[in-house]
Amino acid sequence: MSRARAVLRLISSSILQLIIVTFAIGIGVTSASAQNGGPYIYPTKGQTPEQQNKDRYECSQWAISQSGFDPSKPPTTSSSAPQPQGQAVRGAGRGAAAGAIGGAIAGDAGTGAAAGAAIGGAAGGIRRRRAKKEAQQQQAQAQAAAASGQDAYNRAFATCLQGRGYTVN
Repeated sequence: MSRARAVLRLISSSILQLIIVTFAIGIGVTSASAQNGGPYIYPTKGQTPEQQNKDRYECSQWAISQSGFDPSKPPTTSSSAPQPQGQAVRGAGRGAAAGAIGGAIAGDAGTGAAAGAAIGGAAGGIRRRRAKKEAQQQQAQAQAAAASGQDAYNRAFATCLQGRGYTVN
């Protein structure tokens, strides 16, 4: 019984950690998207609307070349790796087979199979959660890299416009 309780505690702890990580990523995405409204640009030298459009385009192209980030083509953050599935069932099957063998040696194959299935299923579930956690970490890293690229682009864009006589906030 104590082993089963330990496994349940581990599973509960892992689920709680997963919920916290998911919540933190959601907050990060929300705050990043709120900041991407674009800069406010004010012409300080009486530039015409046509000149403003030309300057914005040229500064955007220069910022892309300087930062290596193109805001019109943000990187995708979706995971192309297939999500692991069925690990708990496969683990339970393997555990049941091993437990049945061990139980048969001890004289009770059914009890051994049940115990092996429970342990194997828990181990498979833990492997699946680890794989999900790694995928979430990779996605968070990709989002951080995209935010860093956007920041570098924004700084280069603002620098170019300021050099052409605009106030940028």
